[in-house]
Amino acid sequence: MNGILGLENGRTGTYLTTKGGAILKKIIILALAAAMSAGVTACAKKPAAEEHGAHEHEAAEGTAFLHIHGLGYSRDGERLYIPVHNGIKIYAGGAWSDAPGDKHDYMGFSAADNGFYSSGHPAEGTRYKNPLGLIRSTDEGQSITVLALEGEVDLHGMAVSYRTHTLYALNPEPNSKMKQQGLFYSRDEGKTWTPAAMAGVSGQITSLAVHPSDDKISAIGITAGTYVSRDYGQTYAQLDPKPASALTFTDQGELLIGSTGAVELRKVNPGTGQAESWKPASAGEAITYISANPADPKKAAYTTEKKNVYVTSDGGATWAQIAEEGQAADGK
Repeated sequence: MNGILGLENGRTGTYLTTKGGAILKKIIILALAAAMSAGVTACAKKPAAEEHGAHEHEAAEGTAFLHIHGLGYSRDGERLYIPVHNGIKIYAGGAWSDAPGDKHDYMGFSAADNGFYSSGHPAEGTRYKNPLGLIRSTDEGQSITVLALEGEVDLHGMAVSYRTHTLYALNPEPNSKMKQQGLFYSRDEGKTWTPAAMAGVSGQITSLAVHPSDDKISAIGITAGTYVSRDYGQTYAQLDPKPASALTFTDQGELLIGSTGAVELRKVNPGTGQAESWKPASAGEAITYISANPADPKKAAYTTEKKNVYVTSDGGATWAQIAEEGQAADGK
């Protein structure tokens, strides 16, 4: 339901300029702090000579992770997935484990009721081209299916409709499927892509989310607030004026929005604008990813810029910390 743009120990923003409602064809990916540059470089596209499975593992095996590249729940809500630069960590029943399969560097990770969709870079020694393009897995990463754009593009800014599987992506460069930069959506798992004008949005994009069952509805978070579209991204209207650092749709169609500055987490009804405060446990830390449990509306998880991970089972009244600065904990 949600996808966030390139986080490696911090945030990479997408600067988007609009003029008269039309997107100027220039999306510039910038690191927001020099201290984050090493993490961004680690996930950059490798030289052509290394295109077949030449992505190095940087994070150690075990319970530590250097980066957090996304967040999502399994269909039954029992398993929380966190792509961590070298594969996926799974939190379930109070314990951590590694997902099966090759330890790919998943970017644009987007959970769905049939598994997950992602982009990124292949694990060392595998047969895949770098970057992965668009892939899907239905078995927690034990195997992946390349759907499109292998060896062409790394889609850091991507989100999926949890139940319809419509994909939205912020395309960083022209390729065989998308001839220009900008926002696109696909209703056939990446076979074809339709451009979205994104009229009404201007600023630094921090997050992207799609309604779980109504795929024409999407949301974009920027430094000037949260904007919602009801026409496949052609036009957006402001829902909330507070700077958004992360957002996701709940299974009921509400938005969970993380705000910067005075750090907040709120549940907002996109139809009425009615908001409910979910006080985060991490005062002063920017929220980087949010995921709503599809099986229980009172359960959710979020991550922070310091790689802390929190879960709630009572609608945000209390939170349990399950990772501290990239070190897994039992959450009890």
